Amino acid sequence: MLINVILIAVIVLFFVWKLMPVEGVHNISAAELKERIHQKGTQFIDVRTPGEYRGNHIRQFKNIPLFDLSKKMDALSKDKEVIVICQSGMRSMKASKILKKAGFQSVVNVKGGMNAWY
Repeated sequence: MLINVILIAVIVLFFVWKLMPVEGVHNISAAELKERIHQKGTQFIDVRTPGEYRGNHIRQFKNIPLFDLSKKMDALSKDKEVIVICQSGMRSMKASKILKKAGFQSVVNVKGGMNAWY
């Protein structure tokens, strides 16, 4: 019985930890993104799969799928702001964590992703 309680507690803590925001990663809403979409000097990254991106995307966003991000992040400037989007906000949060840990100074995640854009 005690082992089950401990196991459940560990699982809950794992999910809570995964959902916690990373220090230094800012979150914005789709409405805030609409205000910032034409900002000069900002890098806009869509981390969805190429098929998802082809189906529907925001023109300013460059497609770098999450599974390719580690290999392709050298093409991005660590000194410029990066705004990251996906379908729901989960993959973009994961990508934001990767970018922040790699030394990117200003990383912004779009809460709700493309689902919130419309």
